[in-house]
Amino acid sequence: MINVEMLSTGDEVLHGQITDTNAAWLADFFFNQGLPLTRRNTVGDSLESLVAILRERSEHADVLIVNGGLGPTSDDLSALAAATAAGEELVLHEDWLTHMEQFFSERGRVMAPSNRKQAEIPASAELVDNPVGTACGFALKLNRCLMFFTPGVPSEFKVMVEREILPRLRERFTLPSPPVCLRLTTFGRSESDLAQSLDHLPLPEGVVMGYRSSMPIIELKLTGPATQRDAMLALWPEVQRVAGESLIFEGTEGLPALLVRHLREKQISLTLSEQFTSGLVALQLSRADAPLLVSEVLPSQPETLEQSARWAAELRNRHLAGLALTVGGMDDEHLNFALATPQGTHALRVKFNTSRHSVVVRQEVCAMMALNMLRRWLLDKEVTSEHGWINVVESQFFA
Repeated sequence: MINVEMLSTGDEVLHGQITDTNAAWLADFFFNQGLPLTRRNTVGDSLESLVAILRERSEHADVLIVNGGLGPTSDDLSALAAATAAGEELVLHEDWLTHMEQFFSERGRVMAPSNRKQAEIPASAELVDNPVGTACGFALKLNRCLMFFTPGVPSEFKVMVEREILPRLRERFTLPSPPVCLRLTTFGRSESDLAQSLDHLPLPEGVVMGYRSSMPIIELKLTGPATQRDAMLALWPEVQRVAGESLIFEGTEGLPALLVRHLREKQISLTLSEQFTSGLVALQLSRADAPLLVSEVLPSQPETLEQSARWAAELRNRHLAGLALTVGGMDDEHLNFALATPQGTHALRVKFNTSRHSVVVRQEVCAMMALNMLRRWLLDKEVTSEHGWINVVESQFFA
């Protein structure tokens, strides 16, 4: 196994002022390439600390991905730290300087003198192209470790890892086969409940059953080496059976993308009206390029179940839509959902079992309930299902 590590830099990352999404993305991306990270470290904008950790990890890691600190400001210290750790000078990469000047010129801007710093790399380093930004990356061999230095901007970082770094790793190392990872996502059951039902599974050697809880969903992952693929596929139907009616999608497609695919296959358009969820359903579906005719956000107001159903039907008829989905306002821990279809309108009234969760979490749960209601109808299932700590207290169909 290749020992691959990541080092995130910057005071804002170290002190939690920004979320290190690059680290999460890299861990997942490399895992799927058969390169699971063995360690992740974070260090602030201190030259002494940076030099120390580069020297330390160079004695242990085969590959180190260093992220951040390649900008034009005084607290961007990664290139200087790399040169210092290697005992060499920074040198100006003339071709990259020309590239940067052209980058600014094409956008009608004059490059600031401070940007010149972004073309300076350690003397023995190999430049790593940044196709979408001004900060070049570079690769440096220090002791046993091949280090890659990358900018912190996520859009630049991801492109460089995919197009520049991974191909170099394939050239220099014999990479293991990617692991097999079977995934499904559930909604409405607790992690402990699912785990209790799956603990009896006899897992083949090297295969692990994992659980990822991200309110309001639980992801189940069966992960193992490629040599165990057949055995894992033989186990997977039992995992699906245990998930049962709480299973909302498999793989990594995501529920909004799945719904959009079914809407387009059936050539059905959709209108939305939201109160408590404040446009969250529309946001998720629009990001997946759903065939939305209209989406509206209204102030919360108490409604009977019949009123909610009537409003959904009127919305569908007014906009000549295939479907209309509505989320009502919160009324004493009760909330209405309605889905108007060509055959009639399905309406649900639910009650939260607890208010200990924040408004944001409850909005996310209700948005997921609305999306799941739509999913079940598209798959010709009953729109009502169990939802854990939310009880469906009334369900009606209005023809």
